[in-house]
Amino acid sequence: MPPALNQILLAALEATKGSDIRTLDVRGLTMEFDHMIIATGTSRRQVAALAERCMEQARAAGHRPLSTEGWEAGDWVLLDFGVTTVHLMQPTARAFYDLERLWTPPQTAADPAAAPP
Repeated sequence: MPPALNQILLAALEATKGSDIRTLDVRGLTMEFDHMIIATGTSRRQVAALAERCMEQARAAGHRPLSTEGWEAGDWVLLDFGVTTVHLMQPTARAFYDLERLWTPPQTAADPAAAPP
């Protein structure tokens, strides 16, 4: 895990007023990456600003994305830093794709955290 990179990305998102910022540890669910950071921007302009700030701050620390996608549409921008992917989405896209649900393993009945209060 690149904790320094994740901290840089999270700080960039907070500084650019990203909302509902979540970090998911997806090790064991995929071999493609270890962490997923998801944040919401209120408009195409803010989603682009979030992405630009993440790229700027990561590059300043010596990290370069392997690829980026979604700049044209602006409702969902993906930054792939290898072990960490960043998903920056407008609220409608985030609600529709619901990445947190897709990338969170289901709890089992044997799991004490799954028991009702």
